Amino acid sequence: QVHLVESGGGLVQAGGSLRLSCAASGGAFSSLATGWFRQGPGKERECVAAINYSGGRTYYADSVKGRFTISIDFVRNLVYLQMNSLKPEDTAVYYCAADLGRIGRVRTTPSEYDYWGQGTQVTVSS
Repeated sequence: QVHLVESGGGLVQAGGSLRLSCAASGGAFSSLATGWFRQGPGKERECVAAINYSGGRTYYADSVKGRFTISIDFVRNLVYLQMNSLKPEDTAVYYCAADLGRIGRVRTTPSEYDYWGQGTQVTVSS
């Protein structure tokens, strides 16, 4: 059983930056496919970034390309989501998700992930 805990959310002004962290226990990110999802009020959960077990492949939603970066710290067993140039429309609860499997492709839909964190709130003020 993999347990995920997100941290780093908060309130930031538009144009600012935040870095979210996802810590895993019960599993190593070197053996997991990982994704960051977000869900705003009244909206469906969407994948904003994903990375495969090696860190060699990544995915970004069009809405965050060039602003967000997903990365893995294999030593600390953390996955980060660096978020720059934040916009009010980025306001949402952000979730880290993971699934076992050392496969090359990234996973971008919620149904592909078995493990989820509790979420961290990101609020961007205008």
